[in-house]
Amino acid sequence: MDGQLILSIGEVNAHIRALLTTDDVLSSVYVRGEISNFKLHSSGHMYLTLKDTEGILRAVMFRGSASHLAFRPENGMKVIAHGRVDVFSRDGQYQLYIDELIPDGVGALYVAFEQLKAKLSEEGLFDPAHKKPIPRCPMKIALVTSPTGAAVRDMLRILKARWPIARIRIYPVRVQGAQAPGEICKGIEFVNRYRLADLIITGRGGGSIEDLWAFNDEQVARAIFASQIPVISAVGHEPDFTIADFVADLRAATPSNAAELAVPDRIELAAQIAHMQARMIQSQRNRITVLRQRIEALAGKRVMQDPKNYLADRQMALLHLTQRYEQALIHATQQRRERFLRIAGMLEALSPIRVLARGYAMVQDEEGTIIRQANMLDKDARIRLDFADGAALCRVEETLLEEHDGREKDGK
Repeated sequence: MDGQLILSIGEVNAHIRALLTTDDVLSSVYVRGEISNFKLHSSGHMYLTLKDTEGILRAVMFRGSASHLAFRPENGMKVIAHGRVDVFSRDGQYQLYIDELIPDGVGALYVAFEQLKAKLSEEGLFDPAHKKPIPRCPMKIALVTSPTGAAVRDMLRILKARWPIARIRIYPVRVQGAQAPGEICKGIEFVNRYRLADLIITGRGGGSIEDLWAFNDEQVARAIFASQIPVISAVGHEPDFTIADFVADLRAATPSNAAELAVPDRIELAAQIAHMQARMIQSQRNRITVLRQRIEALAGKRVMQDPKNYLADRQMALLHLTQRYEQALIHATQQRRERFLRIAGMLEALSPIRVLARGYAMVQDEEGTIIRQANMLDKDARIRLDFADGAALCRVEETLLEEHDGREKDGK
């Protein structure tokens, strides 16, 4: 055992699981077998065993996938299961984790259906953004379907009853067998090439999955997607789904339902128009009533009874405004007068003339410079003395200066 790798049970199971999950076959595999030991758990999970003559395989289908089943599995039922093989590490047992389960007998067609569905979905052919709106009141409708059978008769009957003004064209094609897909494609292309319709309905009545298989053809799906004219798919009964249903602009549960979806009901439309007409009439009556009330209210006003009253009212309003303006002007003038008098009084109090009136004089030399101190004067200088009532020209004979203690000292 020296140098030999020793693994735990968990490591062995993990290694086996890694091998299984990376295996291209076992990661997505279809298995055919018979159901046994079926058990529906209260959680919604389904536990079962698939068996055939060569062995058994434990399997589980979790609630999320089981909720989409259109049938209830039973012991002894032959089925085809799709899923992945994995190991439950705790028990060390591998089992099939089922995500799809169908009764055997349609297995090959179902696988082809799912593969084409996945392919076209990835390309975006089912994207709602590509869906063209169905015209509200189509005047020309093309039926790309078999010209015989109950389906076309039902569509014609319903279309004529609901919307008799529409012109219906039938493009006859086979809807079953090897030639059907090519004819359906040519019918859709022909209607588009010559713009023969505002709307196309293509489909057939119910049948087995093999009977409906023409509408699971890839070329039919691409012809519907390429159509510039909106297409309603009407294939089989309500539970039946085909590739054409996914790619069409609108899916109808049955051909009869397609006719109902394609056109409005003339009786319902007439009732809607009558209702709208009644509402419009009532709306106009209400409007007339409101306008009449407004006219009556205006007619009762004083101005409408005598136009002179309006002029008298305006004249009184003008007189009132004039009086208010005059009063405001008088008030403003009075305020400005009072302000003027206050400022004049202040200026007068500061006026030098008032000072001179009290017995003072203003002294200026010959240049007009005001003499404020005695030492600014020289002997024989000519000066001007201004009094309140006049002036005098004088000559300085002598200046007398005072000491700081108040005694005189000799001047100039």
